[in-house]
Amino acid sequence: MSRLTSIEHHKPKKKGTQIVFWGLVALMAVGLGGFGVTNFGGGLSTVGSVGDRDITTADYARALQQEMRALGAQINQPVTMEMARAFGLDQQVRRRLVTQAALSNEADRVGLSVGDARVAEEITGSDSFHGPSGQFDRETYRLVLRQNNLSESEFENGLREDISRSLLQGAVGGGFVAPAALVDTLHAYIAERRSFSLLRVQEANLGAPLPEPTEDELQAWYEAHPADFTAPERKRITYAALLPQEVAPTLPVDEEALRRLYDQRLGEFVQPERRLVERLAFSTPEAAAEARARIDEGTPFETLVSERGLELIDIDMGDVTRDELGAAAEAVFALTEPGVAGPVETGLGPALFRVNGVIAAQETPFEAVRDDLLAEYQQDAAARAISGRRDQIDDLLAAGATLEELGTEAGMKIATVEYAPGLDSDIAGYEAFRTAADALQPDDFPETVQLNDGGLLAMRLDEVVPPQLKPFEEVRDEVAEAVRADALDKALAARAAEIATAAEEGTDLGSFGPVEDLGPMTRDGFVENVPETLVTTAFGMEEGALRAIDGPGFAGVLRLDTVEPAAGDDEAARALKASLSAQIEQALSQDALALFSNSLMQEAGITLNDAAISAVQAQFQ
Repeated sequence: MSRLTSIEHHKPKKKGTQIVFWGLVALMAVGLGGFGVTNFGGGLSTVGSVGDRDITTADYARALQQEMRALGAQINQPVTMEMARAFGLDQQVRRRLVTQAALSNEADRVGLSVGDARVAEEITGSDSFHGPSGQFDRETYRLVLRQNNLSESEFENGLREDISRSLLQGAVGGGFVAPAALVDTLHAYIAERRSFSLLRVQEANLGAPLPEPTEDELQAWYEAHPADFTAPERKRITYAALLPQEVAPTLPVDEEALRRLYDQRLGEFVQPERRLVERLAFSTPEAAAEARARIDEGTPFETLVSERGLELIDIDMGDVTRDELGAAAEAVFALTEPGVAGPVETGLGPALFRVNGVIAAQETPFEAVRDDLLAEYQQDAAARAISGRRDQIDDLLAAGATLEELGTEAGMKIATVEYAPGLDSDIAGYEAFRTAADALQPDDFPETVQLNDGGLLAMRLDEVVPPQLKPFEEVRDEVAEAVRADALDKALAARAAEIATAAEEGTDLGSFGPVEDLGPMTRDGFVENVPETLVTTAFGMEEGALRAIDGPGFAGVLRLDTVEPAAGDDEAARALKASLSAQIEQALSQDALALFSNSLMQEAGITLNDAAISAVQAQFQ
């Protein structure tokens, strides 16, 4: 280990390369090859600096590639520079490198460094540099650094700086203790539980039925809510299609082929007699005989199974035929109703068989399934026939044939449809059509599209139809439904307020309808089919208080019954407090480090070289 033993203990150079050791180890662990960028031209060797500390182009390139590869592993696809910018990775990397440079600059100023032994300990302890023996290997160390375009001196100086920064960060961000009062306050808030009652106010609670809206009211609602009754932007598409269900009836019927198809699938139509069977095997004939005797005396079969440490699912054989049972078939099929057969010698040893059901033999004659076989046969034949005509259709399109000409020359069905996501139509039921229609542009040349059932189509965008307000007469029923729903919501909300007032004055809440008991629950509790604000409201109420709650499609009366303060010193409380303390201490540490780093950067000054940054990022295009 010649290089390691010759490391001099010195203060890092002012222009030393910034290498983040653990980040580099992460790159090595995922098999990062050499980045291959050694010159960005025009003397662009740094992307910026903090005080006397430079951020080199190589450092920026390595750190940026690390983040892009990490993101690529998460989303399972390569990350381009454009995607990295969209995710803000380039800005995150620059912020991190600027912070590291500021810390390194401060470590230089105060003379903070570490000795050779600490650096050597980190290097020899890293799995990235271990050879086949599992120990540090000199050649592996050189190879890994060479693959990452690093010299030994660069890496070791960078590692020394990384450790120094860690010491500085530990001095600033370590030692924080969460204030006990803050922990107790947060614990009391989070762990408090409440129980409450809820009356859901229904239409039956109204004193009178809702009046029918007048035509003027409907018209006014229609005019006030045009977005609710506006058809979305649509594409008017003409398409030519060959669909199996339309081609199939034109094909000849081959009775012999149908017979062959029936024979090939005879196992589906001719089912032998079967039994629903469970098998419990024993190690010796004596044990099996004893078990049989106990069953004959009235011991349930399930008891024998549980005594063996098994469950019924462990011994279930499902429905079996004679052939599948082998030597046990005669005994099992001798039973014509549920019962226990055996013991019978099997490949697993002597066994008892419990028959849970008898399934009679079934035979479906050809005539009974001929129509189903014919539909299946014709569908398959139609798909093959359509496939055989694809070259002709492609040739016609290549020669400039219109969709209408495909109808006359290739026998394709011509139709026009208005398409938008969510609009139903027969052709829009095909995923391939929807995908092609979504991407279709006015100047696109018609091409054949393969459908999942073997069909073919080609399409043309005739017009993009802008959003249009539907005529009142067309949507009158929808308008009436919306008006009624709005009126009902308002009436229920008003009735809920009346009931809450009556309950506050002493009327039993249960006299208005069923009351649900909810809780006890904490602030993150969930109640189904109620407004999201209900639980939050309950935790803002005084014990015994009532409150009317309403929202879209809901109205109710909430009563807070009990408030249970957070438990003081049980195991759950101690665990929650420990978690809160850790989070608070981490937040205090991060805040201190952020304030310290920002202060260092403001004091030392930051410069960034946009040209160098662009040059690095251009290598990733």
